[in-house]
Amino acid sequence: MSDAVCTGFEAAGITAGIKKNGKKDLGILYSSVPARAAAVFTRNLVQAAPVLLDRERIKSGRCRAVVVNSGCANCCTGEQGLTDAKAMAGYVAAELGIDEDLVLVASTGVIGEPLPMEKIQTAVPELVAKLTPGGIPDLAEAIMTTDTVPKMVTASGRVDGKSFSITGVAKGSGMIRPDMATMLCFVATDADVAADMLQSALAAGVDRSLNRITIDGDTSTNDTVILMAGGMSNVKIDDDGRMEIFQQVLDEVLIDLARALVKDGEGVTKLVEIKVNGAVSDKDARRIADTVAHSNLLKTAFFGEDANWGRILAAAGRAGAPMEIDRTDVFFDDAQMVKDGIGCGKTAEDKAAAVMKKEEFRITIDLKTGTGSASVLTCDFSIDYVKINADYRS
Repeated sequence: MSDAVCTGFEAAGITAGIKKNGKKDLGILYSSVPARAAAVFTRNLVQAAPVLLDRERIKSGRCRAVVVNSGCANCCTGEQGLTDAKAMAGYVAAELGIDEDLVLVASTGVIGEPLPMEKIQTAVPELVAKLTPGGIPDLAEAIMTTDTVPKMVTASGRVDGKSFSITGVAKGSGMIRPDMATMLCFVATDADVAADMLQSALAAGVDRSLNRITIDGDTSTNDTVILMAGGMSNVKIDDDGRMEIFQQVLDEVLIDLARALVKDGEGVTKLVEIKVNGAVSDKDARRIADTVAHSNLLKTAFFGEDANWGRILAAAGRAGAPMEIDRTDVFFDDAQMVKDGIGCGKTAEDKAAAVMKKEEFRITIDLKTGTGSASVLTCDFSIDYVKINADYRS
């Protein structure tokens, strides 16, 4: 993948001194032309100031820049937090010479602490000066908190012989049980898409990707996904056929980012897909997959490489969706562990145990009662997860 963002966009990331560790902590994504914009946000009732500000500004369907900091969530900071979020946008707007209402803001980090506004104000001129089409890696690094690697994906599609690109960056290693998306994700495309179509595409894509992952079952107060369409490729997405192509490329970017987020979760050693087939409906399959994916007992078994299939069935049975235990099968990749609700014996367990030694594998639950299906990405709970979160604020 090229380090360059798609045509018409620039990015940057610098160290502003917000983080204690001296790493990059202030980033920006900028469109050289007025862009159409769409966004989805956390459903947590406790919402950070940037979320509250962006909810209002995104109603215009337009955006020129997104400025984001890590190291401080600017959440539960009262009226001052909202004032600071607006000021942060204002500094960037003034430096770029654009309308302040066209600047969106995002923050991530510790809840309950005010933004160090003097540091941010001082750093903004340098941030804007470093804008470049090759700045995506710096932006991806600047939004990291406990992430160990930056996450960025680019994909392209073709419409009527002309190509368009979509580039996305994301962060999130903990406090991940999205009720819309992940903690922070910013996506840019050089396709020309109307704001209402962009919003529909983003909502659909997020539901198939970032809304189907979990690391620890906690929903963040700052979850934000923003999609900007600058149109510089001259590829116009204006009918169902073209939208289907655009949606496929957007889904590819979001799904790849979702996998990268779970794989880099705090202390994660296993990436596990929970796949449910044969449910009465897709909704029921999703409910069961979610419940199994969030089982702490099962996640610790993943870490211990223990093929404890009883925990899978116990979680599935409390999901609140119809299932008949005497028709249910369970597979670890291709190794069948349970047939019609009964364990398949020692040989099968040895095969499943071998599967669990892999860094990535799939657990399939076949209910054999209908045609509904769904999958959710999850991970293990390791000793390192506890260590990271026991002293996160220090």
